[in-house]
Amino acid sequence: MSAGATTPGVRALVEGAVRVLDEAGVPSPRVDATALAAYALGLPRLELALAPDPAPDGFVEEFAGLVERRRSREPLQHIVGSTVFRYLTLRVEPGVFVPRPETEVVAQVAIDEAARLVAAGGRPLVVDLCCGTGAIALSVDTEVPGADVVAVDLSAEAVGLTRANHGAVGTLGMRVEQGDVRDPALLAELAGRVDVLVSNPPYVPPDAVPREPEVRDHDPDLALYGGGLDGLDVPRAVLAAAARLLAPGGLLVMEHAEVQDAAVRQAAAATGAFEQVRTLPDLTGRPRMLVARRVAGPDAPSGVEDSQP
Repeated sequence: MSAGATTPGVRALVEGAVRVLDEAGVPSPRVDATALAAYALGLPRLELALAPDPAPDGFVEEFAGLVERRRSREPLQHIVGSTVFRYLTLRVEPGVFVPRPETEVVAQVAIDEAARLVAAGGRPLVVDLCCGTGAIALSVDTEVPGADVVAVDLSAEAVGLTRANHGAVGTLGMRVEQGDVRDPALLAELAGRVDVLVSNPPYVPPDAVPREPEVRDHDPDLALYGGGLDGLDVPRAVLAAAARLLAPGGLLVMEHAEVQDAAVRQAAAATGAFEQVRTLPDLTGRPRMLVARRVAGPDAPSGVEDSQP
């Protein structure tokens, strides 16, 4: 900046960043520009009406670098190193799937069931398969005192990040394990004892490459693509694990793509292990979640309900 020039205020700089991000196709340019400014200022959030004017020393250069990273479609969560999921602020790192707002509804169903069991005098055992950052597991862990929670992921990076988030926000009783949901011996000691099994597994088919650069270029393939022509190899493995691990009457909650609802219900019914098989909507009303109960035995009848409004 030339001698005698006046340092612009943070609000003006944010407005300029909004235009830059909007031109780059960033979906929420104002939210992101404001979040980047707050991060550069060392604040958890920023009210633009109260933003410093002029900007403090060093802010212009740091903010410009952050905006450039976001303009190139690096995920906001990777830049600031965290994301908010329900009531938690979780650490986020490259190489681990960034939790999405729609998965908060999946967590809610598991939380409601665990809370119901606690209210009835039980101590529910909840397992989160393909846990990623630990978002679902930690939400149950912190929102349902009295529940025992186990989180599992195949990725060493995800397990490490879940453990870090657990250390920051979780309770002492939660377990975090590395394991493959396709392994029939996974959590063998819990077979038939789990009250709630919840999962947001990889489910993207191989020919459905995400359009958003933040997802396509930054989320790990291991957390995106579910395997097989329909993307449902891993979700089917979750169904098999749920059939083995859930106690009679235990609840399965599993996220899937909106075009997979019928196929997932059919896959659940085909196991013969579930009843009350149904689909629930996400925040936008799209069919995104399988919910089913474990029947008493593999030969017991199972029913399939249509997608719920």
